[in-house]
Amino acid sequence: MTIQSGETMRDEASINSVAGRASVYECDCTVVDNIPVNTEYRHLILKAPKAGLDITPGQFFHLLCPPVGDSVSYLRRPMSIYHFDKEAGRIEFLYKVHGKGTHAMATLVSGDQFNIVGPLGKGFWIDDKWQNLVLVARGVGLATLAPLARYAAVRGKKLTAICSARSPEVLMSQDLFHSYGAEVICVTDHDGSSSVENLDGIISDLINDQGIDSFYTCGSNRILKLLQRICLDHGIAGQIALEQQMACGIGMCFCCVRSFNVDGEIVHRRVCSEGPVFDLQEAQPW
Repeated sequence: MTIQSGETMRDEASINSVAGRASVYECDCTVVDNIPVNTEYRHLILKAPKAGLDITPGQFFHLLCPPVGDSVSYLRRPMSIYHFDKEAGRIEFLYKVHGKGTHAMATLVSGDQFNIVGPLGKGFWIDDKWQNLVLVARGVGLATLAPLARYAAVRGKKLTAICSARSPEVLMSQDLFHSYGAEVICVTDHDGSSSVENLDGIISDLINDQGIDSFYTCGSNRILKLLQRICLDHGIAGQIALEQQMACGIGMCFCCVRSFNVDGEIVHRRVCSEGPVFDLQEAQPW
């Protein structure tokens, strides 16, 4: 890949086949803002070349974390897209400050240059016949589902977003989902409303009252197992975006291989290139 200067770049073809395309991009973006959302998460906004923003919800970018002092993160960090605006040339990430790389990202300030590669992987899909969709996510998994909510709203789909977190203080994205016309249901560990039993009741009521065509999820093993059972019992489609450690992000290193159950046979797939979005029933709980 070749970077020119600032926000100009050239594309390299055939790195990863994504949604009918064969191009990904490496580019230096300009930091617009990098602000705290709460005590754990930050919101990074970048000015990016429009050519690299042909994105399918659920895809991700590989981010080159900046060096801080003597600390250098040699491997990029895979991160799902929180929001993008191709016309405005902006892309946004919602991230948890957790390890060395994300602590380095937290030091970025307006005007800094930040190198990203993408869009990578295969994203979510919505069948034209599906009208009632439910998003169920926990923590930063909400960031992964935010572009899908916008995608569904543009297509006139009825949307329910179930947002789960440890406490009300770290709940995120409710206003964003509301802005897309979604019914938003918030549950937390703090008051016990995020328990599997309570979620089971909420989801069963949605199925009985509205009829649901598809579920989408990210970020929780217990939610995955719950939705697998519900979707199997009711014959409802489902998709999951999986989080996984990666090295290359383009399918060459096989660092991100996971097991999947496909028609009763265990197969192995690379999350970065054959995902990160997979059929809900094929994903293996962890």
